[in-house]
Amino acid sequence: MPKVLISDKLSKKAEEIFKKQGIEVTINTELSPEDLSNIINDFDGLAIRSTTKVTSDIIKHAKNLKVIGRAGIGVDNVDIESATANGIIVMNTPFGNSITTAEHTIALMMSLARNIPIANTSTHLGKWEKSKYTGTELYSKVLGMIGCGNIGSIVADRAKGLKMHVKVYDPYLTEERAIEIGVDKINFEELLKVSDFITLHVPLTKATKEIINASSINKMKKGVKIINCARGGLVNEEDLAYAIESGKVSGAAFDVFSNEPAKSNVLFGLEQMVVTPHLGASTEEAQENVAIQVAEQMSNYLISGAITNALNIPSISSEDAPKLKPYIKLAEQIGKLAGQITETSIKNIKIEFGGQVALLNTEPLTSVLIAGLLSHSMEAVNVVNAQVIAKNRNMNITTSSREKSGDYITDISLTVETERRTRNVIGTLYGNKPRIVGLMNTRIEAELGPNMLFITNEDKPGFIGTLGSILSDANINIATFHLGRTQVGGDAIALIEIDEPVSSKLIKEINEISQVKSAKALTFAKNII
Repeated sequence: MPKVLISDKLSKKAEEIFKKQGIEVTINTELSPEDLSNIINDFDGLAIRSTTKVTSDIIKHAKNLKVIGRAGIGVDNVDIESATANGIIVMNTPFGNSITTAEHTIALMMSLARNIPIANTSTHLGKWEKSKYTGTELYSKVLGMIGCGNIGSIVADRAKGLKMHVKVYDPYLTEERAIEIGVDKINFEELLKVSDFITLHVPLTKATKEIINASSINKMKKGVKIINCARGGLVNEEDLAYAIESGKVSGAAFDVFSNEPAKSNVLFGLEQMVVTPHLGASTEEAQENVAIQVAEQMSNYLISGAITNALNIPSISSEDAPKLKPYIKLAEQIGKLAGQITETSIKNIKIEFGGQVALLNTEPLTSVLIAGLLSHSMEAVNVVNAQVIAKNRNMNITTSSREKSGDYITDISLTVETERRTRNVIGTLYGNKPRIVGLMNTRIEAELGPNMLFITNEDKPGFIGTLGSILSDANINIATFHLGRTQVGGDAIALIEIDEPVSSKLIKEINEISQVKSAKALTFAKNII
């Protein structure tokens, strides 16, 4: 039974979903980093919000952890690089709180435009400062949006309803999508020049860190207003405070800050600032939505292998999972076979998906192939970190697909180029069962069992008899015997399933058969998935 730890406060619905799927749940929202490190190895899954910090130090103790689920969008509190290196999937829930966060952005923009928070305080104090807090209309103003993903597109829709002119800077927004949601796509410099209001809707990355700073503020209109409900750190807070005090920026509204919880901040106390304590996703509806979503996603992965909204591995939908299952097994076997017969450093990895498999989501299969390929020489490799490890070792990976069938209605081909030679393995499915149909440019049909012998030999009489005698003397039973050759009397290969592993001494004896060029013991007993 899989075990999941919930270490932040989530809706009760999350626990109910986990238990309904047969998953054991532990809830502890008071763990210190040391406490979490001490117990994390007991769990297959970790469900969090923003409070738990999943650092590299914690991850190194999580030998059995398979998935981290973040109930929300931002994953600044998870060391994704360390998680990936340790084969842990990181998921978020990008849709559960999109509407709530977008509405909070609009609420802050309206509050800022009409001076509502400070006017409210003033009126409660018995002052009637009507002229002092005269505001500005949103109607016909230019809203400049930095980023236009799920939340941004909702903000754009609401702003258009207020009859604002919406301009967007987003390198990943296509022209077609911009037209579909009715916004003007412009460059960053132009957005800074024309905007009356600027909102941010991007993750915190190296490229976006402090994207609003003294330099960018100097290019803005005098009197611009800035709203940030995305991530702390997108704005240089000291530069913004100076710009507000100097009058360049007439006001700002922030729900997020560079350091949270923000008990003090250079922006606090400025009359032109509207601030809230990271309330963007804090509605009952959103809290329940993200809890349900993260529990469903983690359960689907732990029970069926379906991967949704993963940040460090291609997703596998619930619909795709059963279709891909036999191909995943095939890809694993192809990769492990190639890896065990490859002896020197790998330079190039070429993968081709042909026929029916080319119509499916092949990205996960690529990860499985590479994990299988590297698993023989690296203990810690799996489908999450395989491609990262390969690229870090300067292995060039190329993939291609052809929908047209070749000799088989579906097939996967793996070619591995090393410093010395090129090896290739081709596999297909027979009744949803993996079958090797090509090896080292030789046609062969073989099912792979847990223990195999791989032999290259000269195609001359006597080889099979001598091999059979050696295995018989060692009391090793042959389960299946598969042969292939390039031509009569030429080179030949044999894939032989045996009932138990063979010793290195026996392999040495097989290598001494006159017709044998090379003999290896192969194992397919342990799954990488």
